[in-house]
Order: sequence, then structure tokens, then C-alpha cells
Amino acid sequence: MERQNDKCIKREVWVDWLRVFACLLVMVVHSSEPFYLDGYDTLILTDADLIWASAIDSAARMSVPLFVIASSYLLFPLRYSSGEFFKRRTVRILIPFVVWSVVYALCYGDPLTNLSTLLLNFNFTASHLWFVYMLVGIYILMPILSPWAKDVSKKELKVYLALWLLTTIIPLIRDIMTLGNVSFIMGPSFIPRQADYPLWGECSWNPNGTFYYISGCIGYLLAGLYFRRFVGDMKWKKVLIVSLPLLLIGFGVIEGGFVLKALSKSEGIFPIRGDWGNTIWMETTWHNETLGVALMTLGTVVLLKKIKADGMFYQKLIVPISKASYGMYLMHLMLLPVVSNALRHVLGIGEEGLLGFMTTPTIILLTALVTFILTAFVSIVIQHIPKIGKYIVG
Repeated sequence: MERQNDKCIKREVWVDWLRVFACLLVMVVHSSEPFYLDGYDTLILTDADLIWASAIDSAARMSVPLFVIASSYLLFPLRYSSGEFFKRRTVRILIPFVVWSVVYALCYGDPLTNLSTLLLNFNFTASHLWFVYMLVGIYILMPILSPWAKDVSKKELKVYLALWLLTTIIPLIRDIMTLGNVSFIMGPSFIPRQADYPLWGECSWNPNGTFYYISGCIGYLLAGLYFRRFVGDMKWKKVLIVSLPLLLIGFGVIEGGFVLKALSKSEGIFPIRGDWGNTIWMETTWHNETLGVALMTLGTVVLLKKIKADGMFYQKLIVPISKASYGMYLMHLMLLPVVSNALRHVLGIGEEGLLGFMTTPTIILLTALVTFILTAFVSIVIQHIPKIGKYIVG
């Protein structure tokens, strides 16, 4: 049970399972990176690395959108005042975020430079923290949209979701129009930003085109609202009819885009190398606001919403990990590279590794699983420290 405004509210079982699953998927995504990246440059050493890293990474790309849908489902529209909402979010989200931003700044690179740039953006060595900035933006909009969300009809919400899905094609249009000739701007935190091909009113003096305000992760906020208000308990036959096409088509778009671009650059010759711009171009279909990721996310939610398992395993393991998932997200890149490097050292690389063709997927999945277990343990322990635990891991 959770307590809100002094009222006991029954836990949403499927959302706890979703959080745990999404947290594991985040670690799968980051465990795949060493097999196609060298820093932020492209480096794919073997065909086995391309096959396995692209397939596994593509299958896990709905991780972050699942977290947004979980937040929307539980919090949107607001059930208490804006002041109370932001007070709770500050303790739960912002304070732990600041703590871990400082930790990463002190542990990697030049601490003084890292700390000075934190006022402007996250640090290069803690790039996963972009998620918190996005989530805070979603939270800022929740009080504004809540009155509308309480009364919106199913038909009207479907129209907005359809418009949002339309915007998920825009990054693919830009990709086609630029023909892979991407450029990026290096800000103080060294985060690459792909140059936009102007569409529908965008220009040098107006970056906010027609679909700007309905694009991005705002669609997952609306999707969470739709699932909460208008999607009941579906029969398994309907669940499979809806979810499987979404998952298969979405995966095809995500995986196909990456593999085709990788092979087009290399003409099938390994290793495949490229600069940062090439990496950005290859990852286009992996972005959270693109069609494939959106379809896979919606299909996954339809499936997960069927979970009703709330027995001893759920109570003793899933619930504690669900509660600790934010802390796990914040800290996991402190441990994951160490685990990944150790496994690569022991098992080798590609088909020449100890397990042959299965070396790469074994390292990716073991890295994610070991990191998941370690961060779950650490986050749960910290969470139980009296008075200060919640300020460290949420």
C-alpha cells in the first residue's frame, strides 16, 4: 500500500512489474554499448557484435518510455495540490538526482570542470541523467494539463495520441532529408546535438514548428493517461492481437534502421568505424520519440497490464526493487562499466571469445543482470538508512 494525502491506496501490481522490467532494460541498453561504441565514436569489431548488440539493444529500447508511462499512470491527473506534488517530487526525484550528479562529477574526469558545467547540463560521463531533465519537464506540465486530463473524452485523447504518433515519423523524415550528413554542436557538457532539417515552420528564428509541442515524450504522458482511464482488463486473445503486431513492427523499424546504416557505411567489412556524427545517424531509429520505440512501448504496456501476480515473490522481491528502481537507475553506471570490462576480459570478444558466436550476447546479458542485482541490493540498503536514505536514492 502507498500513502497519499493520508489515504491508503492499493499498489498497482502491474506497474511494479513494469518498473522492475524497465530498470533491467535500461541496463541491457547500456551493456550493449561497448559492442558498437568506442567512447561515442562508432566501433563494431565483428559481425557477431553487430548482430547481437543491435538485436538486444533494439529489443530493450522502450525502457525509458515505460518509466514515463508508469509515472503518468500513477500521478496524472494530479490528485492533490500542485505545491504538494512538487514537494513530493523534489524529495523523490530532484534531491537524489543532485546527489548523484555530484558523485559522478567527482568520480570521473576533472571534478572542477564537471561541477562548473552542472549548472548548464549533465556531465558527459553521466549521460544517462538526461532522463531526469526530461522527467522534470513532464512534471512541470502535469498541473497545467490535469484539469483537461480529468475530463477529456476517449475520442479526443485518441486524436492527440494519433497526432503524437505522427510526430514519431518526423525524426525519420529528417534522417532521410539529410542523407546521413549530420552535424552536431559541442556544448559545455560535450553532448552532441544533431542539426535539424527545418520542417513545418522551423527556421533560424523559430525552432518550434507545428508539431513541436505535441512531440517527444509528452506522448507517453498521454499514453499513460489513456491506459489508466480507458483500457480495462482485456482478454488474452485481444492482448496478443494488439501487442504482437506493435512489438514486431516496432522492433523491425528500430533494428532494421540501425543494421542497414551500419552495413551501408562498411559495405560488410569489419571492423566498422565512424565518428560521433556517424553514431548519431546510426542511432536515429533508437530514439525515444521515434515510431519503432513508440510502437514497442505501447505493445509492451498492453502485455504487462495483464500481470496480476501479487504473491510472495511480488511482495518480497518485486515491490522492494520497484521502490528502489530510481536509485538503481541513478547509480548503475558506477558499476556497469566495471562489470562489463571484467566479463570481456574473462570471456573475450566476438566469435573469437570463449563462447564463440554466443560470447557477445552472454556478456551483454550477464553485465545487465549482475549490475541489476548489485544496484538493487545497494539501493535497497541505502533506502533503509533512517532519515537520509530517501534523499540519496529516492
